[in-house]
Amino acid sequence: MSTLHIVCPDCQAVNRIASERLAQHPRCGQCKQPLFSAHPLELTGRNFQQHIARNDIPVVVDFWASWCGPCKMMAPAYAQAAVALEPHVRLAKLNTEQEQGIAAQFNIRSIPTMVIFKSGHEVARMSGAMSAADIVRWVKSSM
Repeated sequence: MSTLHIVCPDCQAVNRIASERLAQHPRCGQCKQPLFSAHPLELTGRNFQQHIARNDIPVVVDFWASWCGPCKMMAPAYAQAAVALEPHVRLAKLNTEQEQGIAAQFNIRSIPTMVIFKSGHEVARMSGAMSAADIVRWVKSSM
């Protein structure tokens, strides 16, 4: 039985979960909230590094902005992909207007751009709006 570290989307506590229990709707040991909600997690400068570096599951980050038409068009598809990929992959969103430093750190030049992080490192990147099926296919093929 292997153990995974999963960061709570509510209190940011790092939880140890048996990999076999991921599909059993685990809750945070500290705040008792669900560790997965089948919705993309909103990242900020305060919680970005914790989720990227401390989650043992891959984290897919959608770098977006509120003024971006393709970003708005892709948002429902990204939410559908979260339903399909969790709990084995965490989907998250980062508003590049509010977090320009993080966007610059990762050299985000066009949006939407999705980046897959594993153990704190970028493993794949894709720019442009995609359908839910294409997002799921891309994430699975990049693992």
